[in-house]
Amino acid sequence: MAVVFDKPSLWQRLWPLLRGFDLLLLVAVLVLAGMGLMTMYSSGFDHGTRFADHARNMLIAAGIMFVVAQVPPQRLMSLAVPVYTLGVGLLVAVALFGITKKGAQRWINVGVVIQPSELLKIATPLMLAWWFHRREGQTRPVDFLVAFALLAAPVGLIMKQPDLGTALLVGAAGLAVIFFAGLPWKLVLPPLLLAALGVGLLLAYEGPLCADGVDWRVLHEYQRQRVCTLLDPTRDPLGKGFHTLQGMIAIGSGGLWGKGFMQGTQTHLEFIPERTTDFIFAAFSEEFGLAGNLALIAGFVFLILRGLMIAAEGPTLFARLLAAALTTIFFAYAFVNMGMVSGMLPVVGVPLPFISYGGTAMVTLGLALGMLMSIAKARRTLMQS
Repeated sequence: MAVVFDKPSLWQRLWPLLRGFDLLLLVAVLVLAGMGLMTMYSSGFDHGTRFADHARNMLIAAGIMFVVAQVPPQRLMSLAVPVYTLGVGLLVAVALFGITKKGAQRWINVGVVIQPSELLKIATPLMLAWWFHRREGQTRPVDFLVAFALLAAPVGLIMKQPDLGTALLVGAAGLAVIFFAGLPWKLVLPPLLLAALGVGLLLAYEGPLCADGVDWRVLHEYQRQRVCTLLDPTRDPLGKGFHTLQGMIAIGSGGLWGKGFMQGTQTHLEFIPERTTDFIFAAFSEEFGLAGNLALIAGFVFLILRGLMIAAEGPTLFARLLAAALTTIFFAYAFVNMGMVSGMLPVVGVPLPFISYGGTAMVTLGLALGMLMSIAKARRTLMQS
């Protein structure tokens, strides 16, 4: 007697791959992605194929997220050392014979032109999480010193390019791992107090320090100009301060409810510079106002809180530290971008997640989301077994 086996349906074959996906995290991402597509359609309306390209980049990021989510955290941990080593090696290669564009040496040709610093946004926290996982339960002060050295290598190389925005993001992700690994508060408070003192002195002596010809030594000239522009953007309203002033005007002109979809005059009359990339938050604010901003911020807050919950429930120390660091990346992206556009932080090249145009940044976000999904799935699998 022949035995007939029913061929499984497509849904039956996909269900094991989809099972365990964190639904709340996915909903937050879809809401933010929807806002991003809507904003890109308006701000990039007369900007070639920006909207179509943005949608394509989102689909690529979604595919990357789906694939990476199938990789268990144990496998991710085994990739930490080789990926970090490759990333730092590429940064050294960039410093030696990289491609220079607009005064910055950030790219290298390896058959295709790539920007290795983007890889370090993921590779650095991955490496640090692996390091502390290996020393779980027996962490010594020297282990934190080694961790700071592992963090300083990529951050220093990225700063040298120079690329302050990416260096800040890599540094924030790495510091999150070190802090959550148990860095004593007595080592955390002194740098914070020194930083607060430095900001206070800068505000007190802004005039003399920002005078022409003053050399800050530790900062590049363009970085000094960004800090001075933050303190007083009106000192050069048609030059260095133009971005900040136009961003603030657009945000303020949106009022409570905004001017309406496709009705932003600052946006469509092209007063907002980089309106589809770094300054897209200004375009969003003009058209959707304070109400839209609160909804956007609420979406990011929900995403970050959900990421922290996944971190708290991680099955291993490696998973918990990695999830916390990846969540910190989303926070740093959103906080720095909104802060610089609204004139509260210096202008650096940091996009707004899911909203700003940019293929490389979208791939990084897809990787980070995939790893968060992987950690969430591992937790659910452990609970069900």
